[in-house]
Amino acid sequence: MELQTARGVRDIPPEEKIVKNKVVDTLRKAFEVYGFSPLETPIIERYETLAAKGGAGTSSDVMKETFKFKDQGKRNLGLRFELTTSLARFIGMNPQMKMPFKRYEIGAVFRDGPIKLGRYRQFWQCDVDIVGSKSMLSDAEVLSVVQTVFDKLNLDIVIKVNNRKLLNGILTQAGIKKKEEAIIAVDKLDKIGVKGVSEELTQRGYKPEQIESLFDLIKEGITIKELKQLITDEEGLEGLEEIDQLFAYLKNMGVKSAVFDISLARGLAYYTGTVFEAFLKKGKVTSSLAGGGRWDGMIGKFLGGNREIPAVGVAFGLAPIMDVLKEREEMKKRSLAEVYVVPIKTVSESLSIVQELREANINTEMDLNGRGMSKNMQYANALGIPNVIIIGEDELKKKKVLLRNMETGDQQLLSLNTVIKKWIIKKD
Repeated sequence: MELQTARGVRDIPPEEKIVKNKVVDTLRKAFEVYGFSPLETPIIERYETLAAKGGAGTSSDVMKETFKFKDQGKRNLGLRFELTTSLARFIGMNPQMKMPFKRYEIGAVFRDGPIKLGRYRQFWQCDVDIVGSKSMLSDAEVLSVVQTVFDKLNLDIVIKVNNRKLLNGILTQAGIKKKEEAIIAVDKLDKIGVKGVSEELTQRGYKPEQIESLFDLIKEGITIKELKQLITDEEGLEGLEEIDQLFAYLKNMGVKSAVFDISLARGLAYYTGTVFEAFLKKGKVTSSLAGGGRWDGMIGKFLGGNREIPAVGVAFGLAPIMDVLKEREEMKKRSLAEVYVVPIKTVSESLSIVQELREANINTEMDLNGRGMSKNMQYANALGIPNVIIIGEDELKKKKVLLRNMETGDQQLLSLNTVIKKWIIKKD
């Protein structure tokens, strides 16, 4: 049997997982600084939850990419394709939640879609959402989180921002009634261009004059000021007002990476207002690194009736972020050990030293195979362990250890207490 992974999934080796954990820690710290609390939801959802009208919508392309299966009770189930629907279901099942509810969740999601650099069939999302606030302050805070995260990761990004109400107004002015399917087509604009989207809209039965009217407004470089002179639809004007308010807040918060982009649609049916995506300014990874928006209708529809529970959030894509970091060659470290201990005929005595280092919160690994000095140095180098402690009989007699810096080659004969103090100072 030839050993291989399923198509579109992959193993994460230690050198990548170490960086991935650092990215997740960066995200978690940023989320918590903004006051978001952690939540965990199941990977498996009932299929009707995923396909609910309040969720992605049965006409959304994402439903074609949903992994579907049945359990032994013949119930229809699916793997979650993102975390937002699960959050909506959780709020719907816990209506007593105090609002606004600010939560973050980090976990695996699944889509049976096309594969390319930065896009896989199993991938992690890291979400933050604010439920229970209509204010554009919430949208601004979410976008501020996005900039904070990428600033901390030293990634130069642009956040493209639009508004579904504005898009709906433009579609109304163009005489297009089936807005959901039209927005799914417009969402592909950056992939298939105006010609491709026009062909898709033609296939859906729209007239040339409707399509022309649509692209008179959805065109590259058009400004908010220009749109104010062209938009007459009430919902479209409301979207423009929200965009104006949002960018005013972003200016006061120092969020400079956000720009208005009329072509940004985001194809999921549940978006009701602000939509946005973050992209790397320069690099081979062209997939969005984060995306989200306002989804005021989904939770209310889960609860039944016409109740509206406002919500806004963003999902960070770990896979494309990792691909960007891989492109920057930041994945050289294969071990989290800070020290590698090499005993030379002193195994018994070295064990207590190793434990003392660990009790001082120093990540410590020890030679387990009784190899010679040369092979131990090669091992430490291969794993990127920055320091080696050599403990021979002479060192024990002097009640000291030999500390070797693997990068510079410098060696110091020090007491164990001095070694531990050096680490404490370094970490502080």
